[in-house]
Amino acid sequence: MEAASASQFNRRFTPAIASAVSALAAGLALRLWMLARFFEVSGDSLVYGGIAKNLLLHGSYALSFGAGQTFPTLIRLPGYPLYLAGCFRVFGLDRYAPAVWIQIVLDLVGCLLLADCARRVVGERLRGAAFHATLWLAALCPFTAIYSASPMTETLTLFGLSVALWTAVRFRERPRWAFALAFTAAVTATALLRPDGVLAFALAPALLFGARGAEWRARLRMGLVCALLAAAPFAVWTARNWRVYHVFQPLAPKSATDPGDQLTPGWDDWLKTWCLDFVSTYNVAWVVPGDTLDLSLLPARAFDSPAQRAETEALAAVYNGNGFNLTPALDTGFARLAEERVHAHPLRSYVVLPVARVADMWLRPRIENLPIDLDWWVYAHHRRETRFAWFYVGLNLLYLALAAVGLWMRPKLWPWLAGYMALRSVMLLTITPPEARYTLECFPMLFVLGGVALARLKKQRAGDL
Repeated sequence: MEAASASQFNRRFTPAIASAVSALAAGLALRLWMLARFFEVSGDSLVYGGIAKNLLLHGSYALSFGAGQTFPTLIRLPGYPLYLAGCFRVFGLDRYAPAVWIQIVLDLVGCLLLADCARRVVGERLRGAAFHATLWLAALCPFTAIYSASPMTETLTLFGLSVALWTAVRFRERPRWAFALAFTAAVTATALLRPDGVLAFALAPALLFGARGAEWRARLRMGLVCALLAAAPFAVWTARNWRVYHVFQPLAPKSATDPGDQLTPGWDDWLKTWCLDFVSTYNVAWVVPGDTLDLSLLPARAFDSPAQRAETEALAAVYNGNGFNLTPALDTGFARLAEERVHAHPLRSYVVLPVARVADMWLRPRIENLPIDLDWWVYAHHRRETRFAWFYVGLNLLYLALAAVGLWMRPKLWPWLAGYMALRSVMLLTITPPEARYTLECFPMLFVLGGVALARLKKQRAGDL
């Protein structure tokens, strides 16, 4: 009988283990290929790395300027610079590759946690199928995988959200201090990586919901302790910013500038009146100030009349002629244009464009890290790139459609998964300029819900439901 039981165990679990190992191996191969092809240290990575090096070399949270001069900064939260500082300490200064290798491992661990999360939010008959479907969806998603091969905050943010979801599910099953503290550490670390990471705290009520009587009081005590622990690093960060700059800044400024830096509110307001896609972000928002404002790259919606076009051309001529410096006088000119456009079309400014920007962030092909031209839709210019971009559009829509089906099935914690994605979308209504990566933090939820949907479809096809 023991031999028969062992044989039955092997028949049941050996394929499951093989599937899980295969998914992780395929995910690792995908990430290593992306590391070999697309690894690059530039832009934000250099900013984070510069702060990390100054922490190690000078004990100062600062950026370098000129010939070795440093100045304190608060434009980035301390989470990722501290991570890079730890990697530089172990592997050597300016060695970004080991930091990426660790990210790849954490990304795959996050895939396992999400798979187990999906297993725990469905009924008994769907558990195995939900685990494997979610693991394959997460491990082979190129949209998240490519960021694990880049020294940026996205992968650690996704890992933090994965840990938060898994510990929330475990806490709902068994309300233990270990799960509450792990959840607190995960959401706090996520919030310390980037300002919008603070939305991870929106998952916290899921730990309290559903308790009654004495259990409610016990969970409330846990919640109060965890809230104090979560607030501690932000209190330190806020105190540091007050001591250095005499400003109250518990996160990082939306403008990504230090106190005293030149602000361009008029220019920003003018951008909001027409910018709605990543092409405009790349061609205009990222290059001004500091480089040429090429009006030929502006879409027709940037002008409401010939007079407006003429005024914009005059401002651009002054800007391009004075060394690409967006002076206060020029900023005032753009502010005047913005006010005129908003007054003439308030519905467009306050509803149509914000919604269109969010739609662009959710639906456009996620090719921002690939060597594909921004005008990917012009088939005559680059047929292979256009076909690949449309494939990415379809793949993105597939993930969204599967998540919608999974949400319709209403697994455990579905209101919190949907609530997080809705809250993030509302937050993105305020974002200009748009980037598709700002919706990437919703993919842990998409993986879980999509895995649940695939498990249900698989069981229905097999006739088990």
